Formats: sequence, C-alpha cells, structure tokens
Amino acid sequence: MTATSTRDVAATSAQVRDLHDAGADVVRIAVDSTADAEAVVDIASETDANLAVDLQENYRLSEIVAPHVAKLRYNPGHLYHHEREKPWQEKVRGIVEQAANHDCAIRVGINCGSVDPDKIERYSRDDSISPMLDSAWEHCEFLDSLDFTNYCVSLKDSDPQKVIEVNRRFAERRPDVPLHLGVTEAGLPPDGVIKTRIAFEQLVSQGLGDTIRVSLTVPNDRKSEEIVAGRQILADIAAGRVRTVVDFGLDTLNIISCPSCSRVENEAFVELAEQVREMTEYAREHALTIAVMGCRVNGPGETDDADLGLWCAPNFVNLKQGEKTLGAFPYDEILDKLKQELDRLIAERSAVS
Repeated sequence: MTATSTRDVAATSAQVRDLHDAGADVVRIAVDSTADAEAVVDIASETDANLAVDLQENYRLSEIVAPHVAKLRYNPGHLYHHEREKPWQEKVRGIVEQAANHDCAIRVGINCGSVDPDKIERYSRDDSISPMLDSAWEHCEFLDSLDFTNYCVSLKDSDPQKVIEVNRRFAERRPDVPLHLGVTEAGLPPDGVIKTRIAFEQLVSQGLGDTIRVSLTVPNDRKSEEIVAGRQILADIAAGRVRTVVDFGLDTLNIISCPSCSRVENEAFVELAEQVREMTEYAREHALTIAVMGCRVNGPGETDDADLGLWCAPNFVNLKQGEKTLGAFPYDEILDKLKQELDRLIAERSAVS
C-alpha cells in the first residue's frame, strides 16, 4: 500500500513503481476525496501495475476510479460514515455496478477495529471474531445475490492468533471465497514480520490465502521491505522452513502500530512509533499492549482494546487508556505523558499481584 499523499501524483507514481519493481503483484492506493480519485486516474496512466483502490469512507468515488484500476476495496464498517440514512446495501450495489461495468474485482476488507457497529452490539465485548465473521458472511451473501462473484474477503486483526482463527472459521463456511491475508497494525520490524509469519505459516501451509499483505511501520523509502518480507515468508513455507509458532506477546509488552500509509496525517508518526519502542524497553517483561496509530480513520477505534493507545493527528497525539481519552498532547510531550501512564499501570498491576 502506498504511503504518499495520493493527490501527489509524482510521489505516489514513484512509490507504485518502487513497490511494483520490488515484486508487488497488486499495489493498493487509498482515496478519501474526489481530488484523490482523480489523481488515481493520472497515476494509473503511468504504470502497468495492478492497482487496488481503497474507497475509505466514500463509496461514490468508485465511479471515478473503476475504469482505471483492477480492484476496488471497501470496508463494511466504513459504509456508515457518509449518507447515514442510506442502507449499506444500496451503497454496495453502487460499487458492484461500477466493478461489473469495468471488469474490476472487489475486496471486502474487514478490520478488527472498524467492524460494522450493528454486528458488534450482538456479541460480548471479549468476542471480537464473531462480529467480523457475521459481517463477512452477510456481505458475501449480498454480493452473491447480485450475481457478482469476482470478489475476495480479508479479515484482519493485530493479534496473529485471531487472524488464524477468524480466517479458518470463515473458510470452513465459505471455502469458495478467495482470502486476502494480513496482520493489521503488525508494527515495526522485526516484530511485525514475526507476527505476520505466525499467521501466514499456519494459514498458507493449510492451503488458505490467495493474496497477502505484510503491514509494517516503516518510512516511505523503506516500504519495499514489506514485499521482501512477504515473499521470504512464502518461500520459507514452500520450502518447509516453517518456524515454531509462539503466542507472540502473551506474557510480554506488545507494541502494535499501523503501517505507514497515505492516511497518515503527520510523517512524525513513524518516528514516534520507534521512539515508543525504545522508551518502553524497560517495561518489556510486563504483559501490556500499547497501540500507536497514525490516522483518524482507524486510530480512534483500533486503540480501544489497548492498555494504552496513541492515535496521531496532524499537530497532536491523542492518548487513551482503552476507550477512555486521557488528553491530546503535542508530539514533543507525548512520550513523557505515555511513560507516566505506563508507570502507573505497572504499579497498579504489581500492587494487585
């Protein structure tokens, strides 16, 4: 996935070329406005790469990009942000019409932190997998009812064990539907590569998965590392070099962070994620989760389950404890605030134990 501003045609085209040259079979670009969608038209004219467009919150942009790309991706949980009074079925029907008219595939992309709110309400808070599956099955059935079969599904979580379980359960019911695999917010390398490897080894080795993505928090000029890591994991699986699977982070500090992408509103986010890892080294033996998210799209929801969460706006960073907001702080102050809260949590848990 490109990490440059989509409307910067020159920069995004250059990154598409870099990813394509590194071996990416599909390059995903996010669009959030008409200007972004129109930029994709220009970008598509400059590359032979297969482009997938993430429609973000605006399904109507499919009309602009569909004639020029290979795949449209939508997130069922994001269909509620625009035209709230319009049923999601009508919005998906519009995407399908554009895809069918222009021979585009569709990916139904379901993420743990942005699941259809209607599905979440049906299950207990500690069951994050059932809402994802309900949403996936519902959308598959709707696409089938429209006689549209050129689609795949992705079910992603930051916990590789949950990625394994949710994809296995989906495939048991819908073995006919291609799966796109990935661990979302896998974080910084090498941890992000390890988490991804855990999930891929268990799924791909069992014949599950048709496309993959490795999501790492790296600067723009290192995005090709995601392609290298993905191909190495696949090569190892094919050669039988499967490593021992561990419950990653179960008894130690777990830092999750989203990949650098075009939604990031301040590139200081990547540096901040590295600083968080360095600053929290002293707490590595404590079973806590810290989430560092780079944008307003996924940041608020995908920090809710972390013990401490940071989601980054252009000029400040929101600090959270679970769903509770602790305040918004400048980038040069957030590490001190985070350390105060981390020390407090460690002291509280030590007192209980």
